[in-house]
Amino acid sequence: MTKPNTNPVELSLHDRAALAMKTAIEKLKIDHARRGLPLYIWEDGRVVEVSAEQLKAELGLKDD
Repeated sequence: MTKPNTNPVELSLHDRAALAMKTAIEKLKIDHARRGLPLYIWEDGRVVEVSAEQLKAELGLKDD
Protein backbone atom coordinates (compact mmCIF):
# COMPACT_ATOMS: atom_id res chain seq x y z
CA MET A 1 0.00 0.00 0.00
CA THR A 2 1.19 3.46 -0.76
CA LYS A 3 1.58 5.92 2.09
CA PRO A 4 1.16 9.65 1.58
CA ASN A 5 4.08 11.87 2.53
CA THR A 6 1.88 14.32 4.43
CA ASN A 7 -0.01 13.97 7.67
CA PRO A 8 -3.68 13.16 6.80
CA VAL A 9 -4.86 15.48 9.58
CA GLU A 10 -3.27 18.39 7.69
CA LEU A 11 -5.14 17.56 4.46
CA SER A 12 -8.42 19.12 3.42
CA LEU A 13 -11.62 17.17 4.05
CA HIS A 14 -11.88 16.45 0.33
CA ASP A 15 -8.33 15.07 0.18
CA ARG A 16 -8.87 12.96 3.30
CA ALA A 17 -12.06 11.49 1.80
CA ALA A 18 -10.24 10.69 -1.45
CA LEU A 19 -7.38 9.08 0.48
CA ALA A 20 -9.83 6.99 2.53
CA MET A 21 -11.61 5.82 -0.64
CA LYS A 22 -8.33 4.86 -2.34
CA THR A 23 -7.23 2.94 0.75
CA ALA A 24 -10.57 1.10 0.98
CA ILE A 25 -10.43 0.14 -2.70
CA GLU A 26 -6.87 -1.15 -2.36
CA LYS A 27 -7.85 -3.26 0.67
CA LEU A 28 -10.87 -4.60 -1.25
CA LYS A 29 -8.64 -5.62 -4.17
CA ILE A 30 -6.25 -7.43 -1.82
CA ASP A 31 -9.12 -9.22 -0.06
CA HIS A 32 -10.70 -10.37 -3.32
CA ALA A 33 -7.35 -11.52 -4.72
CA ARG A 34 -6.50 -13.54 -1.60
CA ARG A 35 -9.97 -15.14 -1.47
CA GLY A 36 -9.88 -15.96 -5.18
CA LEU A 37 -12.95 -13.83 -5.91
CA PRO A 38 -13.44 -11.72 -9.03
CA LEU A 39 -14.08 -7.99 -8.75
CA TYR A 40 -16.67 -6.27 -10.92
CA ILE A 41 -16.02 -2.69 -11.98
CA TRP A 42 -17.68 -0.12 -14.22
CA GLU A 43 -15.46 0.66 -17.21
CA ASP A 44 -16.28 2.41 -20.48
CA GLY A 45 -20.02 2.30 -19.83
CA ARG A 46 -20.23 -1.40 -18.98
CA VAL A 47 -19.54 -3.85 -16.17
CA VAL A 48 -16.20 -5.65 -16.45
CA GLU A 49 -15.03 -8.67 -14.46
CA VAL A 50 -11.50 -8.53 -13.11
CA SER A 51 -10.40 -12.04 -12.16
CA ALA A 52 -8.56 -12.85 -8.96
CA GLU A 53 -5.53 -13.78 -11.07
CA GLN A 54 -5.55 -10.34 -12.72
CA LEU A 55 -5.82 -8.70 -9.30
CA LYS A 56 -2.90 -10.76 -7.98
CA ALA A 57 -0.78 -9.78 -10.96
CA GLU A 58 -1.70 -6.09 -10.58
CA LEU A 59 -0.93 -6.14 -6.86
CA GLY A 60 2.19 -8.28 -7.15
CA LEU A 61 0.78 -11.03 -4.91
CA LYS A 62 2.03 -14.59 -5.21
CA ASP A 63 -0.26 -17.59 -5.61
CA ASP A 64 -0.80 -19.49 -2.37
